[in-house]
Amino acid sequence: MLTVSRRWFLGAAGAGWLTPVGELLARQAERSREPARSVILLWLAGGPSQLETFDPHPGSAIAGGTRAIETAAKGVRLAEGFERLADRMGSVSLLRSMVSKEGDHERGTYMMKTGYRPDPSLVHASIGAVCCHELPAVGTDIPRHVSILAGQWPSRGGYLGAEYDAFQVDDPRGKLPDVSSPVDALRERARVQDLEVVERAFAKGRRSIARATLHGETLSRARLMMSSEQLRAFDVSREPAGVVDEYGDTPFGRGCLAARRLIEVGVRCVEVTLSGWDSHVNNHEIHRKLVKQLDPAFAALLRDLERRELLDRTVVLCGGEFGRTPKINPLGGRDHWPTGFSVALAGGRLRGGLALGETDPAGLKDPARPIPAQDVHATIFKALGLDPLKENFAPVTGRPVKLSEGTPIRELLA
Repeated sequence: MLTVSRRWFLGAAGAGWLTPVGELLARQAERSREPARSVILLWLAGGPSQLETFDPHPGSAIAGGTRAIETAAKGVRLAEGFERLADRMGSVSLLRSMVSKEGDHERGTYMMKTGYRPDPSLVHASIGAVCCHELPAVGTDIPRHVSILAGQWPSRGGYLGAEYDAFQVDDPRGKLPDVSSPVDALRERARVQDLEVVERAFAKGRRSIARATLHGETLSRARLMMSSEQLRAFDVSREPAGVVDEYGDTPFGRGCLAARRLIEVGVRCVEVTLSGWDSHVNNHEIHRKLVKQLDPAFAALLRDLERRELLDRTVVLCGGEFGRTPKINPLGGRDHWPTGFSVALAGGRLRGGLALGETDPAGLKDPARPIPAQDVHATIFKALGLDPLKENFAPVTGRPVKLSEGTPIRELLA
């Protein structure tokens, strides 16, 4: 692996004699040191069972019959059903001792998406909102924070403002909502001119108030977005059939494919939700059905990002608000379990092939080396080249808020 920077390479060489190949190598060397620039969150809404996904305990009483499969990462096993992801585990690390104090769906979702517990005095920003606030826009016309198949609690801008809320869309196979004019171009132009008359009349004598509404800026950005060619990134029908098949012919699979396309045009964070993991009844059957959607989509996303040299520039996080109890209830389900659940992390130059933390195969003891949500956030911010301890200030109160109060996980940072 090259370890010199382009600046060093050019300086040492005097630059002038470099061949095109030398220039290319120098650029690759510099790019290899750049931090990640985007995040894809595969959100498993409802709280998936760690035992039927990333932390199986085959042969134990708590497994309930779930078996495990070997993966490309030596010593790291997944639950059966993840045969495609198993081949990509060299790029994926598992955090198997996640802990949270929130066992309620809404509060747990808030905790995992923001890295903070719910606080009545402040609405925290989700990780995608922080990314958009802290990272440059690089000429993106469309929203830089997108939520596909948004669930009940999509990511929000919180104290950073509603402009950082995720732009919500449904199955990418459908028509994108609210981005095309309902009238022809001539009539639309006339409507805009009429609106300008109203705007001028409103601003007369109250110009500062008119500016404070941000109405004009919002309208301009909306019209720019409606005419942007970057909207094509949502359209997965432009992909070859073979690529679509790799992701799986499901809304979630298409959402993951759209996420890759959106990252390519400069979107900073895409959240793709796969709902339905709240398995208080028939846990194993529910997980079998959902894993059939998750496995091909997750594996294809990693393969596609790597093939396009985007994986080092993109952090992929997969998980839900908590896990599920080791004990199976009388209805064949597992209940909420925030004490030892799993998430998967990949990309962004984070180390893959690791399984950090450990849960008790009897389900009785607390997990070894508990990892809180804020540590995951701090690790991702570090991968993005951001200082987790940086403070922003909440409006009105002026309260300082760190990007994260966690500690980056050193084993994952290359």
